[in-house]
Amino acid sequence: MKKSLKSLAVLGLVGTVLLSGCGTEKSGATGDSKEAKDFTIGVTQIVEHPSLDAAFDGFKKALEDQGVAAEYDIQIAQGDQNNNQTIANNFVGDAVDLIFANSTPSALSALNATKDIPIVFTSVTDAVGTGLVESMDNPTGNVTGTTDTHPDAIPNVVQFLKDYYPNSTVGMIYNSGEQNSIAQIDLVKNALNNTGLKLKEATVSTSSEVKQAAESLIGKADVLYIITDNTVVSALESVVQVSNDNDIPLFVGELDSVKRGGFAAYGFDYFDIGYEAGEMAAKILKDGKQPSELPVQYPKKLKLQLNKTAAQEMNIKWKEEWNNIAEIIE
Repeated sequence: MKKSLKSLAVLGLVGTVLLSGCGTEKSGATGDSKEAKDFTIGVTQIVEHPSLDAAFDGFKKALEDQGVAAEYDIQIAQGDQNNNQTIANNFVGDAVDLIFANSTPSALSALNATKDIPIVFTSVTDAVGTGLVESMDNPTGNVTGTTDTHPDAIPNVVQFLKDYYPNSTVGMIYNSGEQNSIAQIDLVKNALNNTGLKLKEATVSTSSEVKQAAESLIGKADVLYIITDNTVVSALESVVQVSNDNDIPLFVGELDSVKRGGFAAYGFDYFDIGYEAGEMAAKILKDGKQPSELPVQYPKKLKLQLNKTAAQEMNIKWKEEWNNIAEIIE
């Protein structure tokens, strides 16, 4: 997660020692800790990649800003669902005060493990469709959080493709085992209707398969579009390499992925949705709110970001009008 965190290998998981969110050491006595209103938060994350890491940074910052003293037990599942469930079960056994679930698989495992401990999620694409909550406005149960799906993001990408790459074939790589990815693929398919654009899919189950999947689309796809699939995004550099070597424009689902070499994204800062999730956690821990009282929140801001260096690497002819409609990074 952060280089300053000391990593531990536990049951095949990657975790960290308990760390204070406010710079104070945890008391050796449980009673002293509670009197000081320190809380233990179990952090579960499916993989490490910049967007998820930024969301956790935002979460911590919000709790600090709200004056909540918290210690974090951070566990990374390394993309393994069995690890994911073990992490959640261990948090329940440890009786943490709250679980912060940073991804759809992490949140589902947490909910499977407990119906009592409050769960706040972020980086979740379809909270209703995956069964995490009953509705966005009325989550019910012990779960709430922030979604990483802005309603306009995918339609805007498709419109950009229609405008500048008409009648092209869009290649997409995703893990068919990630429910968040299936939800996004369905949104893409709906958005592509009546646009003249075609879809070519390649699926993977692990990050080690991503480069081969990208190579399988050479000659079959005119552009590549990588959604916020945790498996693929964790190996994004391999897709960037294929795009650069074969002059295939690479569209991505996150601003962090633009910085990593993608050409274009309609996105938002994951720090922001993590921060909002942290504010919700503060209301639960400090103010005694129930998760069911806090509606699930969408990202507030959406912007188009283009990477000019990536455009050169992919042999994309730059259009001057893009300077007026997008945030440009070099």
